[in-house]
Parts: sequence; C-alpha cells; structure tokens
Amino acid sequence: MKEEIIISGFGGQGVLSMGKLIAYAGIHDGKNVTWLPAYGAEQRGGTANVTVIVSDGKISSPILNTCETAILLNQPSLDRFLSHIRPGGTLIYDTFGITHRPERSDIHIYEINAMDTAARMSNAKVFNMLILGGLLKVRPFVSVDNIYQALYKTLPERHHALIPLNMEALHKGMEIIRPVP
Repeated sequence: MKEEIIISGFGGQGVLSMGKLIAYAGIHDGKNVTWLPAYGAEQRGGTANVTVIVSDGKISSPILNTCETAILLNQPSLDRFLSHIRPGGTLIYDTFGITHRPERSDIHIYEINAMDTAARMSNAKVFNMLILGGLLKVRPFVSVDNIYQALYKTLPERHHALIPLNMEALHKGMEIIRPVP
C-alpha cells in the first residue's frame, strides 16, 4: 500500500494540520511516512499545501510530481494541482471554495460541503476534520483510531478537551461526502 496525497487550500483552513494528522496516523499504523509542507506568507490567507506519503514500503522522495489523491480547497489550488492527479486517482473538494467545478472524466471526484457543516456545528475550526473524515470514507488508508491517537500528539494539551468535537466532525465528514456524477 502506498498513498500519495496533495492537500492544498488557503492558509488557516487546517491544510498543514490535516497532513500532520495523516502522517501521525500512518506512523501509529507502523507505516513509513513523509510530510512536506509548503507555506510562507500563505499562512495569512494565501495558498498553502502539503504532500503526504504513507507507505508499507520505503519512500524514495517526499516530493510528488503526480499523486493518487488530492484535496483541493480553493480555486487557485484546483487550478494548480488538478492536472497532478493520476488517471484513476481521487479528487476531493469543498463546495464553498470552488467556483469552477473540475472537469476530468479519468478520476474519481467527490465534493463535501464542509464549510457550511462547520458553521452549523458552530465551530469553523472543525472544517479540516470534516474534510479528513470525507477522505477516510473514500480512501481508508489509515484508521480512525489512529487519527484519534494523532490528535493527542498534534494538539497542545490545553486543547485536548476539543478532541471529542474533532472526532464528531471526522465522523460527520464521512456522512456528508458525495461522489460527483
């Protein structure tokens, strides 16, 4: 098993955190993992991205030219990375951040209404957990239990009380993701 992922969106959407959770979950599962963030001024609202590779075998490089799965959370990210998804791969996007729906017939495309769902949950910070739940529904390459363990590793202890809300959002994301016909 080898899962190669690009996650991209605006700074503040939890893109890098989502990648870190996936990486820690892979480590908890005994997999080899790379996590390569790309950001700068992007943390303040520009586009940030992260590549994550989770593999049973050795990983030769953390740099990806193409990927199996892409989570693209805004139009600039979609414009930049849509062509990087291999034929047969998977695209997940939030319905709020995309103005022009992706048009490729050789990949599996899923949309998730995470922004509105996070608003209904009265906590915008669970946006990335909704997306992550959607990913794990369609590509279950790490376990939900390992994501739970990863939350304890990545969240500061003062925020551990938010872990149940994050797990609720993860499960809600699994419910709301939809394939695009």
